[in-house]
Amino acid sequence: MALGLGTFLTLFDVTAVVVAMPGIAKDLGFAVAGAGWVIDAYSLAFTGALLASGALADRFGRRRAMLAGNAVLLMASIACGLATSGPQLLTARVVQGVGAAFMVTGALALVAGAFPNHGQRARAFGIIGVISGVAMALGPTLGGLLASWFGWRWIFYANIPFCLALALAVPRVVAETKDPAGRPLDPLGVALLTISLGLAIDALLRRDASLAVRAGCLVASAAAALVFVLQQWRSLRPVLDPRVFATSAMAGVGALLTAIQFGYWAVLVYLPLFLSAGLLVSIEVAGVALLAATLPMLLVPLLGGRVVTRWGWRRFFIAAFGIVAMGDLFLVFAALSASPAMRLAATIAGMLAIGIGAALANPQMGNVVLALAPPTQAGMASAVTMIVRQAGFAISIAALGATLGTTDVAAAFATPFTLAAFVALVAMVAALVLLPAKSSQNASN
Repeated sequence: MALGLGTFLTLFDVTAVVVAMPGIAKDLGFAVAGAGWVIDAYSLAFTGALLASGALADRFGRRRAMLAGNAVLLMASIACGLATSGPQLLTARVVQGVGAAFMVTGALALVAGAFPNHGQRARAFGIIGVISGVAMALGPTLGGLLASWFGWRWIFYANIPFCLALALAVPRVVAETKDPAGRPLDPLGVALLTISLGLAIDALLRRDASLAVRAGCLVASAAAALVFVLQQWRSLRPVLDPRVFATSAMAGVGALLTAIQFGYWAVLVYLPLFLSAGLLVSIEVAGVALLAATLPMLLVPLLGGRVVTRWGWRRFFIAAFGIVAMGDLFLVFAALSASPAMRLAATIAGMLAIGIGAALANPQMGNVVLALAPPTQAGMASAVTMIVRQAGFAISIAALGATLGTTDVAAAFATPFTLAAFVALVAMVAALVLLPAKSSQNASN
């Protein structure tokens, strides 16, 4: 439970901030780009630090890494709550992301070490999966209630008692483990991946720069990404092996992992702003309304597990992303609707649809990765999957934000919602063309 709480906090700090974005933007003078960076600063730091945290946790101790990450997260959360300007908040969010990476890496490694039996380990990770789902599903609502009752700063202050509880409990209930001969630290790889993602996000969100500057940033981002892939490919012990996605089936999985960030998670970030502009609701009401899009993450996954065994990967993911695309199109209709009643109905239908589609697809992503990746690469495939998820989340938030001209007019949200629907439709094509029909462990053979 202590290790699961660490995972809960790292995900809660992503989703809880979503509903408070209008209040944060108003108090600290953020434009659309700044609002996007409040989420992406955390995600970018989290993604880059994940590459280093695993190697350092192996070398110096997994419990020590988790406790160090917990201490960093605690101090950064206090700094977020005390921030009086945009740069202060963004800096604190970066530090938060670094602390979260060490915290979650240490926690997951400790779980694996604490349960050497395969069945026990699977049940432990299943419990952590449920805890993660609760954090992702209830984060916006709890964050909205905290922001409405006490102010948005208390979203960050709420971490304090949990971080202190972890600092006291983990040394008493969790034994230290380490592997000095584990993965090597790769500072160049960390730098290349972080630079690539940072340049891409900056190019997408920076509206005050010329087209030439933004294009140059995108080219430099692509170049850094290419160098990173080549460096990892040639390494004898890569931190992130690109060969995992060398087959067509795994390339399809990579497309689906990215698409769900666009079609669901990034849309979730901008929904509170849309609800405020289009339906004129308060932060508290927006947080409760988002349950239509998040509660399916707790209720639907068991159904998805049954359906995928009957339909196979291809049909299952085509259907799941079709539902996501339909939901995003409902939101486009809501943004363009002139009738308040039609806008409300379409918004509810859209949130329910994207929630159900994502709840079907998201839990099965890990299963399809383990099923299609070679057995010798299962651990690396899981690590690559986590990086792709986080990187895709950061890029998708920036991409949707780049298409959003203003947050004051409901119709302005039609463009980002259309982009989200388009990417979900691309995922349907990727599933049709690249994924095997059967959902067996030997599907890739």
